Amino acid sequence: MNALLRRALVSTAGLALVLSMTAACGKAGGDKKDSAASGDTTSIGLLLPENASSVRYESFDRPFIEAKVKALCAQCKVLYNNAEGSAAKQKQQFDTLLTQGVKVIILDAFNAKSTQGWVQEAAAKGVKVLAYDRLATGPVSAYVSFDNEKVGELQGQALLDALGPQAPDANIVMINGDEADPNAAQFKSGAHKVLDGRIKKVVYEQSGQWDPTVAGQKISAAVTELGKNGFQAVYSANDGMAGAIITQLKGSGIKVPVGGQDAGLDAVQRVVGGDQAFTIYKAYKPLADNAAELAVDLLQGKDVKSVASSTVDSDTDKSIPAKLLDAKVVTKANIKDTVIADGLYKASDICTADYAAACAAASLK
Repeated sequence: MNALLRRALVSTAGLALVLSMTAACGKAGGDKKDSAASGDTTSIGLLLPENASSVRYESFDRPFIEAKVKALCAQCKVLYNNAEGSAAKQKQQFDTLLTQGVKVIILDAFNAKSTQGWVQEAAAKGVKVLAYDRLATGPVSAYVSFDNEKVGELQGQALLDALGPQAPDANIVMINGDEADPNAAQFKSGAHKVLDGRIKKVVYEQSGQWDPTVAGQKISAAVTELGKNGFQAVYSANDGMAGAIITQLKGSGIKVPVGGQDAGLDAVQRVVGGDQAFTIYKAYKPLADNAAELAVDLLQGKDVKSVASSTVDSDTDKSIPAKLLDAKVVTKANIKDTVIADGLYKASDICTADYAAACAAASLK
């Protein structure tokens, strides 16, 4: 075999090897693409709305959900993000989860009315969305929350109880939640159902937008408009706003019953100290546990109706499988039987130096 022929054979063999490797690489790339298209079957997205007006999301919802998912599915992981009060940021986080290929997203929408397109896009890609706490618009696969109208009824009744015999002659200020949040509308509706006809009048009603700063501004405007004696109680849709309202009222020398919601530690301390009349305790662990169970069932293709025992309607969809939980009123008289009995807080958490005397008077120490 002459040198020219040997060089030709070597060249041909080299070309064949290169073509073979290229084909193999192309096949490997194809497998990777197919894998991405099939989605991530071990990850669950978790998107929570904010961390400024309520401490509950970082302190309770997130860790409880993560722990329950792990208990139900050892190989599963939770991909978490917080929108920090921005619907635009939450949309980016949602899109990122879709790009990552997750097949289930637990969504507590910052603006539930804006999610229809998001959820439709997810559904088109075979991604299941579980609406958590707030009922997102769009074809969600399931919903877990509290019976929010009943929560509003509890708030209204607790405010009546705080007023006692003065209730029929009382004027009330109402600082509601964000109008973009369907829960806020249900809280408001439930509260009105109980209050209307049993008080003299709601003399000032505004949205506090779930923002303590805004709520403080609104109550200041109410005091300016109505005068210091122009109202006898304040309905606040949550504890974050209630804290700001109480601060403003104290600065104006006004002492009236103020109620809230969420049973945050600072709110429970205000209840013990007598600054806040009540809060609403929504047991976060059962809520989070049910959400985790529904998410894992969705991930594994199981029927969610074993957990979601009822249905609800949103603005866009009907008969959504739902799990609705009950809430409780927390007053100074039953702190020991509610948030302490359930292990949400220890007496030592509540009874810091500033509240030692109040705790002793309430038999919490």
